[in-house]
Amino acid sequence: MTTSPDTSATSRKSVLLIGASRGLGHAMAEEFLKRDWTVTGTVRGPATPLHELSQRYPQRVEIEHLDITQQDQIAALRSRLAHRVFDVLFVNAGITNNPSETVGEVSTEEFTRVMVTNALSPLRVVEALHPLVADDGIIGVMSSGQGSVTNNTMGMREVYRGSKAALNTFMRSFAARHQASRRAMALMAPGWVRTEMGGSDAPLTIEDSIPNLVGTLLGTQGKPGLQYLDYLGRTVPW
Repeated sequence: MTTSPDTSATSRKSVLLIGASRGLGHAMAEEFLKRDWTVTGTVRGPATPLHELSQRYPQRVEIEHLDITQQDQIAALRSRLAHRVFDVLFVNAGITNNPSETVGEVSTEEFTRVMVTNALSPLRVVEALHPLVADDGIIGVMSSGQGSVTNNTMGMREVYRGSKAALNTFMRSFAARHQASRRAMALMAPGWVRTEMGGSDAPLTIEDSIPNLVGTLLGTQGKPGLQYLDYLGRTVPW
């Protein structure tokens, strides 16, 4: 643990942001901080942009270490945070593979790597950490527009698409098992954003996507059940 939250600022809302070290997750952390929230963010490395962000916002950023593909680390994080209650839990995790590689071509090892990181592990995190979310809070997961089966009219990026469609299905099953919950749940599609993973050809900047995405996410509060939304608040077809 690198820094501690400002315990005197009890009126501030708090987000537990899984995967906040760089890219979209780091940008989300910065956006929540701009909105005067406190952020508990997870990283895998010892020196990340989130560590730099913690220097700009002293006492409002808490850093935890987690590899979401390791079940023992998820359980350990749950134990460390057992006494906490968060207004928002957001799971941001995703990797990609060669976009031109078809399911028939991909190796079993590569297929497993993408599916475990993009679909299985995020739901393991949700299953473990959802008790830490306030009764009227929000549980969000970073999905993708490419997870839409309906909108898949061009093919390509088959393994990545499949992993995000699986993620959506797993999250829908979770929501079905928690129909009595007052919490809002959201699968968020950020658009194609220029990041290390998105690449330089992406049409959106982080500034185009993330402030809108966070606003859309927070707008789901008080609306129980699961929604699949893009960064502008538009419903994405399953």
